[in-house]
Amino acid sequence: MAGLREFINTSGGKIAAAALVIIALAAAVFMFRNSFGASSDVAAANDRVFIDATTGKPFSRELRPGMTVPIDAPSGKKSGYPAEMCWWTKDGKIRKEPYPVLLNTWIGRPEPTFCPDCGRLVVPHNPSPSGDGSVRPPPLQSDYKGSNSNRDR
Repeated sequence: MAGLREFINTSGGKIAAAALVIIALAAAVFMFRNSFGASSDVAAANDRVFIDATTGKPFSRELRPGMTVPIDAPSGKKSGYPAEMCWWTKDGKIRKEPYPVLLNTWIGRPEPTFCPDCGRLVVPHNPSPSGDGSVRPPPLQSDYKGSNSNRDR
């Protein structure tokens, strides 16, 4: 024990002790944050894509308690609506990155919503495709039958 006290009284010992205290504090903060903070999955779920109905451009926003739709958009207007993700290409293939789409129901239009990029039907809670090919792509606007018009509501 006396040898440790002598070491700590040297300048090298003081540096080592300070480094040890800093490492211990960093570990304590890390453990506290992981134990009591939001998990990375929760943080990812709270980061959502919206579409500015004024400009048609997508933007990301973290969900906060008390938020109401429409939210404040980058255009400066309260015109931000949740985006539905379209996972398809015009030729029915699965896209690598989804395309954000503003549903007509959010802006009071009764007609079904079609992706402006691929022309396929987009519905609320739009399903993502499975990798096994068991989910067929939704119809193109040109193939959509008027009798299915309630499907988007």
